[in-house]
Amino acid sequence: MTDQQMQTSTSHNVGEPPLAERRSFLRTHHGDTFDDPYEWLRDKDDPAVIAYLEAENTYTQQQTGHIDALRQEIFDDIRSRTKETDLSVPSFSSHRPDTDGNSSAYWYYRRTIEGAEYPVFCRAPATDAETPPDVESDIPGEQVLLDGNAEAGNSEFYSLGAFSVSPGGRLLAYAVDLTGNERFQLRLKNLTTGERLPDVIDDIAYGVAWAGDDHLFYTRADEAWRPFKVLRHQLGTEPATDPEVFVEPDERFWVSVGSSRDQEWILIHAGSKLTTEVRLLPTSDPTTPAHVVAPRRQGVEYEVEPAGDRLLILHNDGAEDFKLAEAPLDATSHDQWRTVLDQRPGVRLEDVDAYRDFVVVGLRRDGLTGVHIIPREPSGDVAGDLGRGWDIDFDEPLYTVGPHSGTEYDAGLVRLSFTSMITPNSIYDYRVADRALILRKITPVLDHPTKGPYRPEDYVQVREWATAEDGTRIPISIVYPKGTPRDGSAPALIYGYGSYEISMDPSFQIARLSLLDRGFVYAIAHIRGGGELGRAWYTNGKTTTKINTFTDFVACARYLVSAGYTSADRLVARGGSAGGLLMGAVANLAPDAFRAIHAGVPFVDPLTSILMPELPLTVTEWEEWGDPLHDPEIYAYMKSYSPYENVEAKDYPAILATTSLNDTRVLFTEPAKWIAALRHTATNGPDRPILLKTEMQAGHGGVSGRYQGWKEIAFEYAWLIDQIAG
Repeated sequence: MTDQQMQTSTSHNVGEPPLAERRSFLRTHHGDTFDDPYEWLRDKDDPAVIAYLEAENTYTQQQTGHIDALRQEIFDDIRSRTKETDLSVPSFSSHRPDTDGNSSAYWYYRRTIEGAEYPVFCRAPATDAETPPDVESDIPGEQVLLDGNAEAGNSEFYSLGAFSVSPGGRLLAYAVDLTGNERFQLRLKNLTTGERLPDVIDDIAYGVAWAGDDHLFYTRADEAWRPFKVLRHQLGTEPATDPEVFVEPDERFWVSVGSSRDQEWILIHAGSKLTTEVRLLPTSDPTTPAHVVAPRRQGVEYEVEPAGDRLLILHNDGAEDFKLAEAPLDATSHDQWRTVLDQRPGVRLEDVDAYRDFVVVGLRRDGLTGVHIIPREPSGDVAGDLGRGWDIDFDEPLYTVGPHSGTEYDAGLVRLSFTSMITPNSIYDYRVADRALILRKITPVLDHPTKGPYRPEDYVQVREWATAEDGTRIPISIVYPKGTPRDGSAPALIYGYGSYEISMDPSFQIARLSLLDRGFVYAIAHIRGGGELGRAWYTNGKTTTKINTFTDFVACARYLVSAGYTSADRLVARGGSAGGLLMGAVANLAPDAFRAIHAGVPFVDPLTSILMPELPLTVTEWEEWGDPLHDPEIYAYMKSYSPYENVEAKDYPAILATTSLNDTRVLFTEPAKWIAALRHTATNGPDRPILLKTEMQAGHGGVSGRYQGWKEIAFEYAWLIDQIAG
């Protein structure tokens, strides 16, 4: 394509917004025809498409140049408060004896180094499984396993999709993505000699699992980026000959592979949004066929946790919020499941971890996470119902707590991660025998050079409740500086997601202090479609009830105003991915409720995407959103809320959409089309800019590297602050 042709595809004079060419493209389904003038923006190999994205980037730079100082100030805030050279809490791991009968044990941990983008993975010899080394001092015998900075080299993007040490502790398997497209290269390293093994396997998906030190299981994705099969690699053999262990033909199902806590079993998990099926095979005989724990039944989800001489199974068969059962190791049917922890109203069981002497259940009650300990009898039996166990208590009104990797099957400790809106992430070991909670580390927040030390008592965290259009009460987690007036004068940011039963629980972020210290109120809207209040909370915000997600968010925004926390002209909103769909929907639904909106990697053209089964991840999404390709009612319902197809000639909030060229989950096409439509139709004045920013070397998670990530969030926060200040 010539320069002249590219200019006609994107009209753009210096200082003026780009106007993408409108090209008629008719989409007809169920008797409805939609003319999609920007569908041509789908092909990233088209020079005209790249020219448009680059023109949008140039325009965004022009329109945001005045916030460069503020952006740098926020970046400096984040950096000054972060302990750049730091160490994670070491995790204990004992390794199986080698052929000479020699066994080993190590503490595993990550280091971050000032000026370095990526962590360094290390280990050191261990003698006491319950007393990790002091993270504030040098650790004797330290061995560097993998330096992410050396692996990344000069690549603009770097991400790990797997990191796993073999059961004998002598080999490391790790998987690297250097583009952001979430297709990884599997590499192996001899940890004794430091040499790289010749075994290199391209194009794998997330995760690996070891069976001994000579067999490795991994997954591969199809053209739609769906992990659909498990393969087994024997070290020293040609990867092209790796046998397929399991292949999933149903396009609704994703496949993953992992190993049990006691390393005795390989678990192969096939799951759709509504249904799961799990296979097991022993690590002692990796070539044996995997057996199905229970055949899939539509609508039944289950999770399998090997627990010594039995299986623990968390499932929803006849229990909307799940219950816990046990079954024999060789179970092949749900008829062999025996309930040991029944469902209880208002309690959502979320996960289970088996230890030799007890069981740990992650749960959710009253919108907050919790950890429940159940002792096992000497026989190994799980001791009955919730009344036989106990919760681990914490004294904050809002928090998030859950099991954290770092303890083995035989351990007497449970490692936990705890955080709240005012408490930085904290790692605890909980000693079950005497119910002692031992703080191992709280993420440090360093003194700011001008604002001084971070003091949790300078902030207030509260839970409020908004009322939705149908009368449902919607929880909101809020944090703000102590002394903030309740007269509507404070600026505020409201964040939301509301899809896939993913809960946006209260948490602490150093970057958020840059908002709070500028007087912001920060709110998380726990809207339907998420999982905060159990399975029903999710089901009432998906498929034909999806609009509840959007009206809930608007209700929360209006509550913040009516309660005096802020005013509509001082309220900004933020969400990403499916939360970006939320942003697009509420921009159409209630543009008067927000001064500005940031939509990250936004799913704003959902109907077009879900109508195209050849696109990445589409078929797997039908159980979440519905199947508009075959169901005219779903088609009409999705069309009624699709942000792109409902852009109108009216004033919108200022909008910033951010995306990545190599995103395989939400294609860059969606925000590009949405911004082009807004630019053509919206009646915004110059004080309500509409901007698109595309990372040309990144994926769904945005840029890689912690400093680049800080620069990205600093830009986004600076833009939102400026919109209110302006």
